[in-house]
Amino acid sequence: MNKVDFEKALKEFVRNSDGNYVKKEIAIRPELEGMRIFDEPLIGYASAEDPYFEEAKKPGIIGPHFMSPAEWLPGAKTVIAVFLPFTEQVRSANRQNMAWPADEWLHGRIEGQAFQVVFGRFMEDVLKKEAFLGLTPMLDSRLKTASPFTNDKTENDFYTSNWSERHIAYAAGLGTFGLSKGLISRKGVAGRYISIITNAVFEPDPRPYSGIYDYCNSCGACIRNCPAGAISKEKEKMHHPCKVFLDSVQEKHNPYYGCGKCQVKVPCEDKAVPCSSK
Repeated sequence: MNKVDFEKALKEFVRNSDGNYVKKEIAIRPELEGMRIFDEPLIGYASAEDPYFEEAKKPGIIGPHFMSPAEWLPGAKTVIAVFLPFTEQVRSANRQNMAWPADEWLHGRIEGQAFQVVFGRFMEDVLKKEAFLGLTPMLDSRLKTASPFTNDKTENDFYTSNWSERHIAYAAGLGTFGLSKGLISRKGVAGRYISIITNAVFEPDPRPYSGIYDYCNSCGACIRNCPAGAISKEKEKMHHPCKVFLDSVQEKHNPYYGCGKCQVKVPCEDKAVPCSSK
């Protein structure tokens, strides 16, 4: 299987899938019926044997609980990372009231997550039709979304997992981190990441950066935007106050929740900030 055919299938699915559009029966406001959630995806490839995956097991990166590609899928050859950028409609709505998430963003967070499940299964099916295995860790029962090393929800270690979509995307050449701990791709930070592990062999993409913050100019816009005060230059993103704010949103909009203020009204919203601008 080649990259051209694989990427064509993924891009057509994102463009045409009903799951990428808000349905009438779930629209928070009537005028949001039919709103498209994601634009065309970015796709990157890393070798399953990339040394970065062992590096990720070190404390301070992810930790020893991180599972390498081969631990998820014996015989793994390639890890494919996908960035699904939010549409301008989703992003622009969330720029309006910086104290509270827009309805459009709430749809992006919840219906966007539901679409990721469908999209992950679609990627697996595309590979299966070509007689390859594909495993999407986000959808696997072994995924752990909290670290086994602490039960203290006030500690950032509590919010780590044994597979990080952002770190995988970094390894696959899609982007680098920012102060908010979001991953900034060449289409920006506003969107969602998903990845799949396969025994198909794809040529790895080079990482066009050398540092983990090369696409962030440390401007501090995400710090000023955060309604929870959860980001600082000294500590970067603090997950607990972020989670407290998200819980308050869910209390008001259940089952919806979300925020995304660190991903909009920032220089890296829809593009990477060249490291030369630092």
